[in-house]
Amino acid sequence: MRAAVVTISTSKARGEGADESGARLAQLAIQLGLEVIAREVIADERGTIEARLRHWSDEEGCALVLTTGGTGFSPSDLTPEATRAVIQREAPGIAEAMRAASRPHTPHWMLSRGVAGIRGSTLIVNFPGSPSSIGQAGDALASALPHALALLGGATPH
Repeated sequence: MRAAVVTISTSKARGEGADESGARLAQLAIQLGLEVIAREVIADERGTIEARLRHWSDEEGCALVLTTGGTGFSPSDLTPEATRAVIQREAPGIAEAMRAASRPHTPHWMLSRGVAGIRGSTLIVNFPGSPSSIGQAGDALASALPHALALLGGATPH
């Protein structure tokens, strides 16, 4: 199965600093046994985010698209809105599990607005922009994501 990682950060898209979060998400996908076919950095622009999510889902046929960034309260944080515009069904338990995993580590855990959902046979998951939060959330999801991807791929539930 194939995966794509999309870092959503206007400053990183301008070349300001390394994309540590994207690297962590790529590592997570590899640990899940997926082939990471792309890592890209794009600006916090809703239309661009929507277009790239559609591209990786529809044109490239990725089983999993992981995003990082754009899930907070800043006016430019539009990743959840772009994701909701693209998905056909939400997967609220994934986003809830990610926030719960962050709770012991930060008093701001409830400010993450990331969502997860399904477009066709692709699972799209919004991770926070913080590299450490990615590790915490990834650990919380690691056991469930392979089953979710298998179901989306047509496996019969047990």
